[in-house]
Amino acid sequence: MTTFLKLLFRNRLAAVGAVVLAAILLLALITPILPLADPDVTATADRFQRPFSTGHLLGTDHLGRDLLSRLLWGTRLSLAVGIVAALVAATIGSGIGIVAGYFGGRTDNIIMRGVDMLMAFPYILLALAIVAALGPGLMNALIAVAAVNIPFFARNIRGVTVGLAGREFIDAARLAGMGHTRIILTELLPNVLSTIVIAMSTTVGWMILETAGLSFLGLGSQPPQADLGSMLGEARSALITNPHTSVVPGIMIFLIVMSINLLGDGVRDALDPRLRSGALTRPRAVTLVDRRGNVPHADQKGLLNIQQLETQFHVGPRVYRAVNKVSLHVNPGEALGVIGESGSGKSVTALSVMGLVASPPGVITGGAVRYEGEDLLAASYDSLRRKRGNNVAYIFQDPLSTLHPLYRVGDQLIEAIQAHHKVPDAEAKARAIELLKAVRIPNPESRIRNFPHEMSGGMRQRVGIAMALANDPDVIIADEPTTALDVTVQAQILSLLDDLRRERGLAIIFITHDFGVVAQLCDRVAVMYAGRIVEEGPTATILEHPAHPYTKRLMACVPELGGGKRELAAIPGLPPVVSDLPPGCAFAPRCTKATEACQQGEIDLAGTATHTVRCIHPEEELA
Repeated sequence: MTTFLKLLFRNRLAAVGAVVLAAILLLALITPILPLADPDVTATADRFQRPFSTGHLLGTDHLGRDLLSRLLWGTRLSLAVGIVAALVAATIGSGIGIVAGYFGGRTDNIIMRGVDMLMAFPYILLALAIVAALGPGLMNALIAVAAVNIPFFARNIRGVTVGLAGREFIDAARLAGMGHTRIILTELLPNVLSTIVIAMSTTVGWMILETAGLSFLGLGSQPPQADLGSMLGEARSALITNPHTSVVPGIMIFLIVMSINLLGDGVRDALDPRLRSGALTRPRAVTLVDRRGNVPHADQKGLLNIQQLETQFHVGPRVYRAVNKVSLHVNPGEALGVIGESGSGKSVTALSVMGLVASPPGVITGGAVRYEGEDLLAASYDSLRRKRGNNVAYIFQDPLSTLHPLYRVGDQLIEAIQAHHKVPDAEAKARAIELLKAVRIPNPESRIRNFPHEMSGGMRQRVGIAMALANDPDVIIADEPTTALDVTVQAQILSLLDDLRRERGLAIIFITHDFGVVAQLCDRVAVMYAGRIVEEGPTATILEHPAHPYTKRLMACVPELGGGKRELAAIPGLPPVVSDLPPGCAFAPRCTKATEACQQGEIDLAGTATHTVRCIHPEEELA
């Protein structure tokens, strides 16, 4: 409950709505004990008194009745009717929706066609027809409002139930011998309850408004009984001469409906597990940079130089150190491989280069990223936007999720070109066809009109590479671009990247967890573990003489074809949680060579000018 309230009040508008609604509810609850005048007693001698008159704080109406008293009693009645109508509509509508969604087939068709017939009528006309049939009165207005909102709940809950009815836990309940009623009450209802609550919280305001509308027309509350709608109806004849009689109940209706809607939005967000986890939070255009230490001095290492980079994720009280003082550089025409287990910080390091880590919750807290000497972490958003795709381009792992499914691949290539260069459409299209030829897509003139789903995985990845090459960048960051591909296509993509690197002098940072890919493509390799570089050096040197125990065990996990029978190794244990790293070497709990010294104090990268390792008990001494 505490977590729910924290999430609710994190939305400031929802907090305002909650405060306003709580004040109105409190006033409605204490109305019977307040020293108020009788709301139904008329005094024609005191009719149409202005607000703040003696004995009448909000004035009087056309019969001399005290407006404050009638307002509070009318608010109490309107709230009660609206809430009861919402409960009735939610109960009946949700029951109908669950039954239709659970049983499906003919039952679903019959029920939902009836619901469709009700929804075909404008809801206010349907409510008027029901009241006309039943007769004027507040109870009949309540029935009418509840009835016209039942289809809304039925259709929404039915949609959720259909998705749940075919799930494995429902099949398991049937196999366990549960009856339909028990399955609905114990398996389905708890799973749709949050949806019902959200629907109620967002519609109760409209139900109060609909009830007030019927009373305004004289079909709801009957004289002398007052609710907010009947007060407005009685005051409409004096709207020009005595506007306060209409303004007072109008403001109250506005406050009630607006506060309920704002609170309903907050309840929806707090109950939605995706919003609660931050999955749907709209990130900033560039990663938040909050460097708390000294910025490293510029040096002349490579075209792209990452210096002591620190990137963290702040989730509530926990701080996840995803990238912890990482230093890397890549030269023109060079391929640098970054390798490690999933969760070691490879992708976050790559995304940090151009400020693409989602904020919130990501924050760059230290270090520098220098492109041709310029610190990108200090650059403006406009400067970063010009460099994204133009100077530093990305190839992502799954092109089906990065290519827009509703646009043709040619249009997306043309957009990538024209975002940085003001060229005519014809010239951009010709350039897009050249790019598809460069990445060896056959018949590019017709392929340019394909949608992403019309291409195979290898073709889509080639389009992703073409998009990265669209503006002749100096650096390409390839984030596991071959993981989702079969071995044959993977080899083709790697060969293509290697040819393009040699032809164009590209600098490539290749992120992977496959040493076979590193051996084929990369000149140097950096091994990451728990957000840190544990070993770095020339590819051939590390493959032949791995120094860090983690590197050696990663290589032992790679199967070898044609090498005879051998046991396929595995690294015991699991990578550490980067919000609670052990002292000293993070790999020590999984390392067979670890000693007490490994778990005490910081261990620095050490070794030669070309081969460094973060270990005090390396597998081999560095030359």
